[in-house]
Amino acid sequence: MNDMSVTKVHHLNCGSVRTIDPTYDGPAPAPAVNHCLLVETESAGLVLVETGLGLGDVRDPEGTLGADWVAMAAPALDEEETAVRQVARLGYAPSDVRHIVVTHLDVDHCGGLPDFPGAKVHLLAPELAAARAEAPSYRYRPAHWAHEPDWVTYEPGRADLADPADDWFGFDSVRLEGLPSGIRLVPLGGHTAGHAGVAVRDEAAGRWLLHCGDAYYYHREMADAKEPHPLMDVVQTRSEVHRDLRLGTQARLRELLRDHGDEVEVFSAHDPWEFARYGA
Repeated sequence: MNDMSVTKVHHLNCGSVRTIDPTYDGPAPAPAVNHCLLVETESAGLVLVETGLGLGDVRDPEGTLGADWVAMAAPALDEEETAVRQVARLGYAPSDVRHIVVTHLDVDHCGGLPDFPGAKVHLLAPELAAARAEAPSYRYRPAHWAHEPDWVTYEPGRADLADPADDWFGFDSVRLEGLPSGIRLVPLGGHTAGHAGVAVRDEAAGRWLLHCGDAYYYHREMADAKEPHPLMDVVQTRSEVHRDLRLGTQARLRELLRDHGDEVEVFSAHDPWEFARYGA
């Protein structure tokens, strides 16, 4: 059996939020998204990358997300956009999602965790530690993990775990317990204490996908002009924990595209025009 063993990747928008304008002619204004992946595997069942907003958020947004976040993001709060409803439309039960991999624990990335209570939740250890220490806060809301998920945490950069196979196009990567090697955490620092991307080998497309989470917010930041989006950049800069590290991460992602753009596609969590290119 191919150790990669990823058989199909579905792109899901698990929570539309405030409508934004592009900075150039062509694309129409569009609601920002919460871009998630549902990954079918041969060996590990269904794997959800990010959860977006969940049923609890739709039903009690101020209680779970917080009034300030709701006022800022203006979420659509459409139950049909939740991951659990989209999984059902694809013919699966919530229990078929055996693993969830999150880039970080901001509210719009983990709001659907309670909808999949039996899943193992994979993330970097510094992220879980920060969430526990800082919650409740604007960024971290304990309602999303009140069901006590089955956390599986990883320490980035441990020398005793170094292995040449963990090099991913020049980035460190973390192999995940119980998951095929075609799904990895890739530390992408700066946005939160334990922020990571999630690399998925899309066998059908013959290339890697890198879900960059909130390492950047707008596709034109990855171009040579390094152009941020005027509205989303306000959110981006206000929520960073380490500015130089965040900007360094973006520089490395641009290098990745320059040197390996024929082998890797990157996208961020909230850019609706990136999401649209997957036909979802």
